[in-house]
Amino acid sequence: MEKRTLGHGLAVSAIGLGCMGMSQDYGPADDTRSMDTIRHAIDSGVTLIDTSMSYGAGSNEQLVGRAIAGRRDEIVLATKFGIVRDQPGDPARLCARPDDIRRFCDASLARLGTDRIDLYYLHRVDPDVPIEDSVGAMSELVAAGKVRYLGISETEPAELERASAVHPISAVQYEWSLSWREPEDDIVPLARKLGAGIVVFSPLGRGFLTGKLDIGALGPDDDRMPDQRFHGAHLTRNTEQLHRLAELAEHHGVTPGQLALAWLLHQGDDVVPIPGTRSRERVTENAAAARIELSAEDLAQLEATVPRSSWSGDRHSFAVPRTSRTD
Repeated sequence: MEKRTLGHGLAVSAIGLGCMGMSQDYGPADDTRSMDTIRHAIDSGVTLIDTSMSYGAGSNEQLVGRAIAGRRDEIVLATKFGIVRDQPGDPARLCARPDDIRRFCDASLARLGTDRIDLYYLHRVDPDVPIEDSVGAMSELVAAGKVRYLGISETEPAELERASAVHPISAVQYEWSLSWREPEDDIVPLARKLGAGIVVFSPLGRGFLTGKLDIGALGPDDDRMPDQRFHGAHLTRNTEQLHRLAELAEHHGVTPGQLALAWLLHQGDDVVPIPGTRSRERVTENAAAARIELSAEDLAQLEATVPRSSWSGDRHSFAVPRTSRTD
């Protein structure tokens, strides 16, 4: 698979694998299937594997660690800290104090079964800790050889600038897709100004852009349920746009999901989507999107067919309330 460079020298596959849904939010876990999917992704040329200490309250890191055993040098391992869950299903709280960051890193290394984290993200800014203090502690982990590169997820632009003044930020992680394009207004230009790559979670609109998501079958604990894009008039309008996308994808001989991923990849060679899936088949389908070539005319047609203004509804951002902190 084509390689891309995130920020300050971190080479990764053009498409990565997000592992959150293997352990939380998207239905019951199936570790055997998920481990097989991770290994199949590596076999398919996917090198960027993305997890977090918060996913499944650490169980996702353990899952990833088991899946990559014996293959550590084949991958770029990304994990995150800052959102804390004591047990699976517990309410999340924020914590990014320097002493805790050092402890979180050591715990993640143990769960992952490795001596280094290639890309370590501040998952969310702790409102009680200046971001300079959090990133300063992260930079100490780089100096100690426990972490290679630093990232920031879902932070405000001003905070990203402050973080970059402390230590180079190699990647920012945000939701971005054909159906959610707000990062284009401020984050994407700022990331490029600062020299950070853009890692994209939910690049398939949380599964909607695949055309295969059965919204009526989502369980009550599925974290997509609060997303207004999947309900009422918003869903009706978005389904109309999905049909237009599917018609255009058929014209190109690809799936709607592949066309959506190819569109993202054509937004710049600093963009790396990390679609999540538990399915080997979806891994294969997603990886193939990296080979799709879109001309300027193709991109203009996409913009005309499913423009930014045609999608409806605000996203559910999985925000952790400031009042949720208890430690």
